[in-house]
Amino acid sequence: MLFKIVNDIVMTILMLIAMAYYITGNRVHEFIGVSLLVLFMVHNFLNRRWYSRIFKGKHNLRRILQIVLNLLFLVAMAVMMICGILISSDIFPFIPVNNDVVFRQIHVQAAYWGFVIMAVHIGFSWSMIINSARRMTRITSTSLIRTIALRTLSVLIVIYGIHSSIEREMGSKLFIYSPFGYWFNDDSTIRFFIDHLTIMGIYICGTHYALKFIQNQEQKAFQKNY
Repeated sequence: MLFKIVNDIVMTILMLIAMAYYITGNRVHEFIGVSLLVLFMVHNFLNRRWYSRIFKGKHNLRRILQIVLNLLFLVAMAVMMICGILISSDIFPFIPVNNDVVFRQIHVQAAYWGFVIMAVHIGFSWSMIINSARRMTRITSTSLIRTIALRTLSVLIVIYGIHSSIEREMGSKLFIYSPFGYWFNDDSTIRFFIDHLTIMGIYICGTHYALKFIQNQEQKAFQKNY
């Protein structure tokens, strides 16, 4: 479990660095992309049993959403990486490709969709991540002050994330392609990562609390029936 968590954390960090194309440059971007491909393959290998259990057991709303999300994430990452290899100019320059602009368009938009889906994917596992962090830090007791502080921090992250999402035109990046890419005026490395981490925070928090709401509704329905 610890290895899985570390692998997923490194994948998330590399995904964020890969998004910073204009900071890293093309060569570093491609090496990060290849590393991300390897870690993504490891991630799927470690979770290979999940695929064999897709059609087994009870399928409640949460599980159906998780299956759809995971398959969408798999498709987005696969499309992004395949197109990335086809348009490579440093690591795979020997692959002859026509209509490079088309593959670049698909690569960029699949990357942004993968970024959003990855954040939602993390949101689905957020309770497990929190529980693992508690076990590793040996925090077993509850604390009202800690709960209020963490929820206040979550609200601030979401507020800033919404501001960053609007300012960086994330909607346009998901649906409208620019062949020259996107770059924020007067951007810096620190601001880039803070903005994108808080944008992730929107989807992580939104997914986490939406699942809590669904779980509470299912429990109420169960208690009502029994």
